[in-house]
Amino acid sequence: MARYKVGLETQGKILEATRRLLSEVGFEAITVKAICAQAGIQAGSFYNLFATKDEAVLTVVRDAISAFDPDPEGTGNDTVESLVNAYTGFVTKDPELGRVYAQMAVTAALTQDHLAGRIQRHHEQRVERFTSAYVREHPAVPSSLAGHRMEILLGALNGLSIRWSIDPTFDICAHASLMVDELSTTP
Repeated sequence: MARYKVGLETQGKILEATRRLLSEVGFEAITVKAICAQAGIQAGSFYNLFATKDEAVLTVVRDAISAFDPDPEGTGNDTVESLVNAYTGFVTKDPELGRVYAQMAVTAALTQDHLAGRIQRHHEQRVERFTSAYVREHPAVPSSLAGHRMEILLGALNGLSIRWSIDPTFDICAHASLMVDELSTTP
């Protein structure tokens, strides 16, 4: 039991160090050595818990995204609007990690197969969740059409988040809200 607790404490130190470094130096400048130094641990302890720095970064990003989840228990009570608000909330309220996620999705995933697979799976899960919410709200819409609409919505949200990353004065929330309004009036 004590060994498990030490592992959890070490993992917490690694994730906190990774998060701090992301905000200080950005994704590209982070190294396992820097994470270990910041966390006050040896590299072996890092590699016992994470295969790469990317794994640690993705864990930090996943945890940050989860903090905005409108239905963390998965009860099916989320709506398209609440999911869009969670997306824009993550991007605007945690801008460093929002930028890192966009950067990893666009650059790292193109050059690293293991990341591409994880990011692709995350996107597919997000499309499924948005689609389920949309079908609950519009039961007459066939699931396949709902899936296409949600794929387009998420593509638009990704584009808006990149735009917001470049220009934080851009009102991503207003544009996202307009998209939700359009979807609610579309049969």
